[in-house]
Amino acid sequence: MLSEKEILANLINLGQAITQIKDVDILLERILTESRRFVNADAGSIYIKTNDTLLFSYAQNATLQAKLPQGKKLIYSSFSIPVNNKSIAGYVANTGKTVNIADVYCLPDTVPFSFDKQFDEVTKYRSKSILAFPFKNPENEILGVLQLINAKSHDGSIVPFHEEDEPFIMHFANTAAIALERAQMTRAIILRMLRMAEMRDPKETGAHVNRVGAFSSEIYQAWATKKGVSGEEIDKTRDLLRMAAMLHDVGKVAISDVILKKPARLDIDEFEIMKEHTFLGAKLFADPRSDFDEAAFHIALEHHERWDGNGYPGNVVFDKDASTNEFLVTVQNEHKKSGAGIHIFARIVAVADVYDALCSRRCYKEAWDDDHVFKNMKEESGKHFDPDVIDAFFEVSDVLNNIRRQFPDE
Repeated sequence: MLSEKEILANLINLGQAITQIKDVDILLERILTESRRFVNADAGSIYIKTNDTLLFSYAQNATLQAKLPQGKKLIYSSFSIPVNNKSIAGYVANTGKTVNIADVYCLPDTVPFSFDKQFDEVTKYRSKSILAFPFKNPENEILGVLQLINAKSHDGSIVPFHEEDEPFIMHFANTAAIALERAQMTRAIILRMLRMAEMRDPKETGAHVNRVGAFSSEIYQAWATKKGVSGEEIDKTRDLLRMAAMLHDVGKVAISDVILKKPARLDIDEFEIMKEHTFLGAKLFADPRSDFDEAAFHIALEHHERWDGNGYPGNVVFDKDASTNEFLVTVQNEHKKSGAGIHIFARIVAVADVYDALCSRRCYKEAWDDDHVFKNMKEESGKHFDPDVIDAFFEVSDVLNNIRRQFPDE
């Protein structure tokens, strides 16, 4: 049994760890994982508050996860609930109070909320004990709700959550709220940057870049796991890749509207100009100050390269002009990039970007059906795409389909 001092030391270390995570989705996953571990909860979920609504944003369930094949993830549908006293999470968000329930099937008549058994009935899961508490920022504003489900004793029995754990978990929640607010701010800054591209190119929507970022993160995790990369390194890299992948087409802000907004396929000359968005985007990160800059540079520059060497832009040299501090770009078309010579992040984003393009409607085509999409992706293995990355893509295809539902085009 840990002492109070040891528990606080662990919480401080956890707090420091989560403040290093910059992407919202990766952060939510880590917050829920660590919260569950702290109180030995079998399951849990996170809701993010937006105005008067709670969006169901992330969930974990060890019992249901154990029933899946190794490497597969649980698929959850996104939904929202109102911030009011009718549901447990809604009550917590509405009042700012922590709720600790021994058995949600035996709620007393004195509480205003009820428990929706629909999920349990569909999955044959039995929710029993619940500990739900709010995320509050330093201004005491509620950012969301974390709900932990089914505390387990050492012998695996479902037990109530201990009241003495509440102050510690609330301490962690307050730290997590600060990290969450920072991550939301980082995501907002990236999306604002990308709205410039969206104003120029109608295809570069917030939904598209969120999908490509999320796809890339999932594909990378499957690829890296097969390669034997450590869990710690995978978590760190997923955080980096999730954000950098969103900026893959940021160079389009420098391409003419005549080309970007043409309501048809580009001709040969127009396409040659469009290709320039790769190194124009990379120029923004050509003087890297962080791992993020380095990742964004390679992704912007190389995400249209092909495994067989028939992609673009090929070898690009960036020379800094000492007098103007600007980068001069030289494209060496005779030196093509291929295979492992293409950065792994770019190889992954290439798969994510093409997959999203095929699944999406364009002015010159309708969205393809899933069978057609998957057939094309498989046929391009070893040609357009890295075969190992394509294997990872198919391993998580069900998760990618769910991400498409989470970020639909408006």
